Amino acid sequence: MNLSLEQGKKLVKLARDSVSTYFSNKEIKAEEFSEKRGVFVTIHSYPSKQLRGCIGFPEPFLPLGEAIIKSARAAAFSDPRFFPLEKKELNGIIFEISVLTKPELIKVKKSAEYLKKVKIGRDGLIAEANNLKGLLLAIVPVDQKWSVEEFLNQTCSKAGLTPETWKKQDCKIYSFQTQVFREKTPNGEIEEIKLIS
Repeated sequence: MNLSLEQGKKLVKLARDSVSTYFSNKEIKAEEFSEKRGVFVTIHSYPSKQLRGCIGFPEPFLPLGEAIIKSARAAAFSDPRFFPLEKKELNGIIFEISVLTKPELIKVKKSAEYLKKVKIGRDGLIAEANNLKGLLLAIVPVDQKWSVEEFLNQTCSKAGLTPETWKKQDCKIYSFQTQVFREKTPNGEIEEIKLIS
C-alpha cells in the first residue's frame, strides 16, 4: 500500500500527538491505518536537524497506526542514546516517519553482488550475523552521501559487527523500501521526502 500525502500528514500528526499527549497522561488511539506495517519514527532538533530519537518496528507486527504511536513515544522517551524528551522541547523538534515494506533477503552468490543489487535512495538495509542485527533506513545514506559499500559497512557497524562483515558467507543482508513524511518546521507543513529523483 502506497500512502498518499494526506495519509502521511495524518500519520506524522499522530506521531506528534502521541508524544504531546504523553505529558498529560492521555491515552491516544489510531482510528485508521489497521494494515500491519513496519515503521520508524525519527525526531530531529530544529533548526539544527540533530537526531533527537529514532525507534521503530522493522517487521509488520502491528497495525500501522498503533506502530506509529508506540514508535513515537519510544523515540521520544526510551531511545537509550538520549535523555527523555521534555515538554518544553515540543516546539523545537520535527517529526519524521518512515513506513517500511517487509524486509526481503538479498540473495547473492558472492558478496560483490551486493554492490550492484543495493540502490542508494531506494533501499534500507538490515545486516544480520552472529545473533546480532542492525538496521539503517534508506534516508541515512542519502543524508550522509555514502556509497553502497559505505552503506553496507555502516549497517554492519550498527549491528555491532565489524564493518566488512557483509563480505562473509554467514552474514545476511535484507533490503526494504520506505515512504518518508516529515514536518518542515515544528508542528508545521508536512511533506513527503522523495529519496530518488
